[in-house]
Amino acid sequence: MTLIVEEGADRVVWRLNRPEVRNAIDRELVSALHQACAAVEEEPRVVLLTGEGPSFAAGADIAQLRERGRDDALRGINSKIFDRIHRLPMPTVALVDGFALGGGAELAYACDFRIGTPRTRIGNPETDLGILAAAGAAWRLAELIGEPLAKEILLAGRILTADEARAVYLLNDVVEPDDLLAAGHRLADRITARAPLATRLTKAVFHAPRAAHPFIDDVAQAILFETEEKHTRMTAFLDRRQERKS
Repeated sequence: MTLIVEEGADRVVWRLNRPEVRNAIDRELVSALHQACAAVEEEPRVVLLTGEGPSFAAGADIAQLRERGRDDALRGINSKIFDRIHRLPMPTVALVDGFALGGGAELAYACDFRIGTPRTRIGNPETDLGILAAAGAAWRLAELIGEPLAKEILLAGRILTADEARAVYLLNDVVEPDDLLAAGHRLADRITARAPLATRLTKAVFHAPRAAHPFIDDVAQAILFETEEKHTRMTAFLDRRQERKS
């Protein structure tokens, strides 16, 4: 089983399970991730994504990559699954211990949040193998950390330490390895304490094309204004404020 799925009522934990090859991403794992995405699309929940063993994901499976040709590249085997993860309805959290290189880094970039450990190392050494980072890093990384540092990673092979990644907010937090999963659950607790539909629509609006704004913001707000949860939460807020005054 290349992916272990642990189901919860409001969240799900995905564990990349190829520790013998540092969780290198092969076709079987891609297929398992598609199945896991389908389940979360059907029943939206927060996703915590981690790796078994001492690495998050050390990249794509090089043995498979070496045999791939032009038509395989045009199928977008990795780019399609990472884009699907990026578009999941509820937030996703990558728990990055050890190496997140190449495709492993691109998988982490596709998530909404990233939490690391002191031994996290993240980057894209693809050009050293005669290829490029074609599963999102070539454009997504600049959006996350800015063009100058993104170019240093993509074109000169710089690998960021945990402190360096935290300094540019590529990692939202750095915790000890034994606390990594718990830190993910703490973040998930903060997310799930909020109105789920409001969270889903905020994520969708955030990632909408610039040309869609402000219309899409107004439509999303119109939907939320009609929900019972909006009325209940606002009433509770006003009641608490009144209690503090009395």
